[in-house]
Amino acid sequence: MSERTIVHFMRHGEVHNPEGILYGRLPGYRLSERGRAQAERVAEVLADRDIVLVVASPLQRAQETAAPIAARHGLTVETDDNLIESLNVFEGQRVSPGDGALRDPRNWRFLYNPFKPSWGEPYRDIVARMTTALEKARAKATGHEAVCVSHQLPVWTLRSAMEGRRLWHDPRKRECNLASLTSFVFDGDRLVEVKYCEPAEL
Repeated sequence: MSERTIVHFMRHGEVHNPEGILYGRLPGYRLSERGRAQAERVAEVLADRDIVLVVASPLQRAQETAAPIAARHGLTVETDDNLIESLNVFEGQRVSPGDGALRDPRNWRFLYNPFKPSWGEPYRDIVARMTTALEKARAKATGHEAVCVSHQLPVWTLRSAMEGRRLWHDPRKRECNLASLTSFVFDGDRLVEVKYCEPAEL
Protein backbone atom coordinates (compact mmCIF):
# COMPACT_ATOMS: atom_id res chain seq x y z
CA MET A 1 0.00 0.00 0.00
CA SER A 2 1.31 3.47 -0.90
CA GLU A 3 2.08 5.98 1.81
CA ARG A 4 0.56 9.45 1.92
CA THR A 5 3.10 12.24 2.34
CA ILE A 6 2.44 15.99 2.43
CA VAL A 7 5.11 18.60 1.86
CA HIS A 8 3.99 22.14 2.75
CA PHE A 9 5.89 24.99 1.12
CA MET A 10 5.44 28.09 3.22
CA ARG A 11 6.28 31.62 2.23
CA HIS A 12 7.96 33.53 5.06
CA GLY A 13 6.09 36.17 7.05
CA GLU A 14 6.16 39.93 6.61
CA VAL A 15 9.64 41.48 6.64
CA HIS A 16 10.78 44.67 8.39
CA ASN A 17 11.66 46.80 5.36
CA PRO A 18 10.94 50.49 5.99
CA GLU A 19 13.10 51.55 3.03
CA GLY A 20 10.96 49.52 0.64
CA ILE A 21 13.84 47.98 -1.26
CA LEU A 22 14.04 44.67 -3.05
CA TYR A 23 16.07 42.81 -0.43
CA GLY A 24 16.45 39.52 -2.28
CA ARG A 25 19.32 37.53 -0.78
CA LEU A 26 20.73 40.40 1.26
CA PRO A 27 21.47 39.45 4.89
CA GLY A 28 19.90 41.04 7.94
CA TYR A 29 16.27 41.28 6.85
CA ARG A 30 14.22 40.04 9.78
CA LEU A 31 10.52 39.55 10.31
CA SER A 32 8.41 42.51 11.35
CA GLU A 33 6.15 42.26 14.40
CA ARG A 34 3.32 41.28 12.07
CA GLY A 35 5.58 38.72 10.42
CA ARG A 36 6.39 37.11 13.77
CA ALA A 37 2.69 36.98 14.60
CA GLN A 38 2.01 35.33 11.23
CA ALA A 39 4.65 32.68 11.91
CA GLU A 40 3.21 31.97 15.34
CA ARG A 41 -0.30 31.72 13.90
CA VAL A 42 0.75 29.18 11.28
CA ALA A 43 2.62 27.20 13.95
CA GLU A 44 -0.59 27.13 15.98
CA VAL A 45 -2.65 25.94 13.00
CA LEU A 46 -0.13 23.18 12.23
CA ALA A 47 0.35 22.12 15.85
CA ASP A 48 -1.75 18.95 15.52
CA ARG A 49 -0.39 17.92 12.12
CA ASP A 50 1.95 14.97 11.68
CA ILE A 51 5.00 17.13 10.95
CA VAL A 52 8.35 15.35 11.26
CA LEU A 53 10.58 17.75 9.31
CA VAL A 54 10.96 21.54 9.16
CA VAL A 55 13.38 22.96 6.60
CA ALA A 56 14.09 26.58 5.69
CA SER A 57 15.97 28.80 3.31
CA PRO A 58 19.20 30.09 4.88
CA LEU A 59 17.89 33.67 4.88
CA GLN A 60 16.98 35.16 8.26
CA ARG A 61 13.32 35.81 7.50
CA ALA A 62 12.77 32.19 6.52
CA GLN A 63 14.63 30.82 9.52
CA GLU A 64 12.58 33.04 11.86
CA THR A 65 9.35 31.91 10.20
CA ALA A 66 10.27 28.23 10.58
CA ALA A 67 11.36 28.45 14.21
CA PRO A 68 7.94 28.43 15.96
CA ILE A 69 6.70 25.58 13.75
CA ALA A 70 9.73 23.46 14.59
CA ALA A 71 9.41 24.31 18.29
CA ARG A 72 5.79 23.11 18.37
CA HIS A 73 6.91 19.69 17.15
CA GLY A 74 10.14 19.39 19.14
CA LEU A 75 12.21 19.65 15.97
CA THR A 76 15.30 21.57 14.89
CA VAL A 77 15.07 23.74 11.80
CA GLU A 78 17.15 22.24 9.02
CA THR A 79 18.57 24.47 6.28
CA ASP A 80 18.44 23.78 2.56
CA ASP A 81 20.15 26.27 0.23
CA ASN A 82 17.82 25.13 -2.56
CA LEU A 83 15.01 27.04 -0.84
CA ILE A 84 16.75 30.43 -1.06
CA GLU A 85 15.23 33.51 -2.70
CA SER A 86 15.70 33.93 -6.45
CA LEU A 87 18.60 35.98 -7.76
CA ASN A 88 17.66 39.44 -9.04
CA VAL A 89 19.93 42.14 -10.50
CA PHE A 90 17.82 44.83 -8.80
CA GLU A 91 18.60 43.50 -5.31
CA GLY A 92 19.21 46.37 -2.88
CA GLN A 93 17.30 48.91 -4.98
CA ARG A 94 13.81 50.36 -5.00
CA VAL A 95 11.78 48.89 -7.85
CA SER A 96 8.29 50.21 -7.13
CA PRO A 97 6.32 51.33 -10.21
CA GLY A 98 7.05 54.95 -11.07
CA ASP A 99 10.27 55.29 -9.14
CA GLY A 100 13.58 53.65 -8.41
CA ALA A 101 15.73 51.39 -10.54
CA LEU A 102 13.21 50.75 -13.33
CA ARG A 103 13.24 54.44 -14.33
CA ASP A 104 16.99 54.39 -14.96
CA PRO A 105 17.69 53.76 -18.69
CA ARG A 106 20.93 52.00 -17.73
CA ASN A 107 18.82 49.20 -16.26
CA TRP A 108 16.55 48.68 -19.25
CA ARG A 109 19.05 46.23 -20.75
CA PHE A 110 18.01 43.77 -18.04
CA LEU A 111 14.36 43.84 -19.10
CA TYR A 112 14.54 42.48 -22.65
CA ASN A 113 13.21 38.96 -21.98
CA PRO A 114 10.42 38.40 -19.43
CA PHE A 115 10.19 34.73 -20.42
CA LYS A 116 13.63 33.88 -19.01
CA PRO A 117 13.57 36.28 -17.03
CA SER A 118 16.50 38.43 -18.15
CA TRP A 119 16.72 40.34 -14.84
CA GLY A 120 17.28 37.34 -12.62
CA GLU A 121 17.64 33.63 -12.07
CA PRO A 122 16.19 31.60 -14.97
CA TYR A 123 12.87 29.94 -14.16
CA ARG A 124 14.22 26.53 -15.19
CA ASP A 125 17.01 26.86 -12.61
CA ILE A 126 14.50 27.76 -9.90
CA VAL A 127 12.41 24.73 -10.82
CA ALA A 128 15.46 22.44 -10.69
CA ARG A 129 16.55 23.45 -7.20
CA MET A 130 13.05 23.69 -5.74
CA THR A 131 12.16 20.27 -7.12
CA THR A 132 15.30 18.93 -5.47
CA ALA A 133 14.19 20.47 -2.16
CA LEU A 134 10.72 18.97 -2.57
CA GLU A 135 12.04 15.48 -3.30
CA LYS A 136 14.48 15.60 -0.38
CA ALA A 137 11.73 16.67 2.02
CA ARG A 138 9.32 14.04 0.69
CA ALA A 139 11.92 11.30 1.13
CA LYS A 140 12.75 12.35 4.69
CA ALA A 141 9.10 12.69 5.70
CA THR A 142 7.67 9.65 3.90
CA GLY A 143 4.31 8.75 5.39
CA HIS A 144 4.18 12.01 7.36
CA GLU A 145 4.32 15.76 6.70
CA ALA A 146 7.13 18.27 6.17
CA VAL A 147 7.27 22.08 6.10
CA CYS A 148 9.71 23.91 3.81
CA VAL A 149 9.94 27.68 4.34
CA SER A 150 10.96 29.57 1.23
CA HIS A 151 10.09 32.71 -0.75
CA GLN A 152 7.32 33.83 -3.05
CA LEU A 153 8.84 33.45 -6.52
CA PRO A 154 10.50 30.06 -5.85
CA VAL A 155 7.32 28.62 -4.34
CA TRP A 156 5.10 29.93 -7.13
CA THR A 157 7.52 28.72 -9.81
CA LEU A 158 7.60 25.25 -8.25
CA ARG A 159 3.81 25.10 -8.10
CA SER A 160 3.52 26.24 -11.72
CA ALA A 161 5.92 23.53 -12.84
CA MET A 162 4.23 20.80 -10.80
CA GLU A 163 0.81 21.78 -12.18
CA GLY A 164 2.08 21.93 -15.75
CA ARG A 165 1.64 25.67 -16.28
CA ARG A 166 3.97 27.99 -18.12
CA LEU A 167 6.64 29.48 -15.91
CA TRP A 168 6.42 33.01 -17.27
CA HIS A 169 3.66 34.93 -15.46
CA ASP A 170 2.38 38.26 -14.18
CA PRO A 171 3.89 38.71 -10.68
CA ARG A 172 0.73 40.49 -9.54
CA LYS A 173 -1.26 37.28 -10.06
CA ARG A 174 0.84 34.92 -7.94
CA GLU A 175 -1.23 32.99 -5.41
CA CYS A 176 1.44 32.97 -2.72
CA ASN A 177 0.76 35.54 -0.03
CA LEU A 178 2.80 36.11 3.11
CA ALA A 179 2.88 33.08 5.45
CA SER A 180 0.77 31.06 3.02
CA LEU A 181 1.01 27.30 2.53
CA THR A 182 1.25 25.57 -0.82
CA SER A 183 0.87 21.87 -0.01
CA PHE A 184 1.92 19.00 -2.27
CA VAL A 185 0.11 15.75 -1.46
CA PHE A 186 1.74 12.51 -2.57
CA ASP A 187 0.48 8.94 -2.73
CA GLY A 188 3.78 7.11 -2.69
CA ASP A 189 5.90 9.02 -5.20
CA ARG A 190 2.88 10.23 -7.21
CA LEU A 191 1.62 13.78 -6.79
CA VAL A 192 -2.15 13.58 -6.32
CA GLU A 193 -3.13 17.06 -5.17
CA VAL A 194 -1.87 20.62 -4.68
CA LYS A 195 -3.60 22.72 -2.03
CA TYR A 196 -3.24 26.40 -1.12
CA CYS A 197 -4.30 28.20 2.04
CA GLU A 198 -3.54 31.30 4.09
CA PRO A 199 -3.74 30.13 7.71
CA ALA A 200 -2.24 33.34 9.11
CA GLU A 201 -5.28 35.24 7.86
CA LEU A 202 -7.87 33.01 9.54
